[in-house]
Formats: sequence, structure tokens, C-alpha cells
Amino acid sequence: MNSISIGKYRGLQQCATLQGTFTFLALDHRQNLRRLNPRFEEAAELSRFKVEVTAELAPYATAVLLDPEYSASQAIANGALPGNCGLVVALEATGYSGDPAARRARLLESWSVEKVKRMGAQMAKLLVYYHPESATANETEEFVAQVATECQRYDLALMLEPLSYPIQGQALSPAEKHDVIVETARRLTAIPGVDLLKAEFPLTADSPESEWAAACADLNAASRVPWIVLSAAVAFETYLRQAAVACQAGASGVAVGRAVWQEAVHLDQQERLHFLRTIGRERLTRLNALCQALARPFTALQTTDAPLDWYQAYFP
Repeated sequence: MNSISIGKYRGLQQCATLQGTFTFLALDHRQNLRRLNPRFEEAAELSRFKVEVTAELAPYATAVLLDPEYSASQAIANGALPGNCGLVVALEATGYSGDPAARRARLLESWSVEKVKRMGAQMAKLLVYYHPESATANETEEFVAQVATECQRYDLALMLEPLSYPIQGQALSPAEKHDVIVETARRLTAIPGVDLLKAEFPLTADSPESEWAAACADLNAASRVPWIVLSAAVAFETYLRQAAVACQAGASGVAVGRAVWQEAVHLDQQERLHFLRTIGRERLTRLNALCQALARPFTALQTTDAPLDWYQAYFP
């Protein structure tokens, strides 16, 4: 059991169900959305899409993950994000710098943990590219530690999203992906100030389903903090099965993006709204029900303490 500060605990609470499980709607995508639809090269079109999806689907999620460039403030200002829905805001710039086999993440210019806190978000999210054997592994660990320290300074919960990549060859094999994701969880969740792990499914998409449970159990054993499983644009029914296995292994919920809304990217506005109000809502509702039934509450791993004189020592 980890003891965390009152502000971090409250942030997690506000992003969860009453039972302490998470159904995050992920909409922090930028460059990968532009690659899917050339119209999104225009910033206003990209922002409009993200805000529309937020407005239609946020009421069916426990929290929404947005980016500061095109969606976070816009979704608040026009009422797309309900006041009772948690807000997680990304810190990183899209993409990476450095060699493809030694990648470096970076913060978005003119953006910071302090600004995420000041705008009223419940949590900050940091994406990093990580391979335990990469030449930049230690550098990435230090980068995560620096951001985690800033989150502790502002008493803001931190969601960490490490993405695996190959350092040899074109892609990770199923065994390599498993080992990289599990070892990444072991190392990065040991960094003080990391509160929630947004993890890749610990196998490749073509791995036999008979291997899923053991792989998720390994990930669960490695993570020192609550973890959620991301969707990585797999088909919805596949992701639903992955989420069920992950939650049964100990995940505290999901962070789902394209598996719920990816078809809407190519539709015109009226067709898009119809899709989101029917198929999109139904998918997210099913995931929310699954998480409430099967996921492990974050409170099984995170606790907080508030003695009567707590305020006297609170950030003196």
C-alpha cells in the first residue's frame, strides 16, 4: 500500500467511479490524428473534432485525457467537458526527438505542471518512449523523476504513459514486447511521484489469447502503482477482451481512445454525431460496466492520511 498526499489522492478520486475504478476517454492525440485525416492539418478542424467527441462521450467516462493545444481549455470553455468529469492534461510535445533506437520525449513548449494545476485539472499525463536497454533509458528515467518531483511540488497526481519501441529490427516480437513492458513497469513505477501507470497491453496484437492472462499477471506484479490498459487503436471487441483480462489480473481500469471513436475520424459532422451517440456511447458504456465489475480499485494500492493537525505540515 502506498501513502500519497491528500491532493494527489483527491485527484485520483475525482477521476474514478465511487468504487475507485477508472474509465478514461483518451483524446490527447495530435499527429496521429492528422495522419488519419488530412483535414485535421487545420488546427480549427482538429480542435472541433476533439471537442465534439468530448461533448458526446465524456458523460460516459470517469475522466477525459486531453491535450493543451487543441482541446483541454476549449472543452471547458464551451461546456463540452461536464463539471463532474475528471480532467487529465498531457504535458509532452507530440512525437520524439533523437535516434529511433534511442528516443527522447520532451515537454510541450510554454507548458508545465504548474499550468496543468492552475487550469483546474485533476491529473497530469506524461508520455515517454522507453526501452530498458536503450542508450537513453537512464536519461528518460531522470526526465520522469524531474516531472514527478514537479507534480509533488504542486500536489498533482501523475499518470505515466511509457511507450515501448525496438532498438534492433523493425518491431518487437511478442516475447520482447512482454519483457520490455513488464520491465518498464518495474523500473518507472519505482520512481517517487508516479501515481498511475497507463500501460500498453503486454503482448503484440497477434499473440494467442491463451497467453494474455499470464502476461497481464506479470505486468500487475511488476507495477508498484495502480495501472490501466490503453487501447492502441485495436478493434473494439479485441480491446474489450483485453480489458477484461487486464482487469481480472489487477488493472484498475482502462484508457480508451481510438478503439471507441476511430471510425468517426472519417465521417462528416452529422454522420459523426450519429456514430458517437450510438456506437460510441454503447462501447464506452460497456467498458465502464466491465471496469466497475472487474477492475481493482485504485484504493487497493493507494491510501492517504489526514491527522487532525495535517494542515500545519501541508506544504509549509
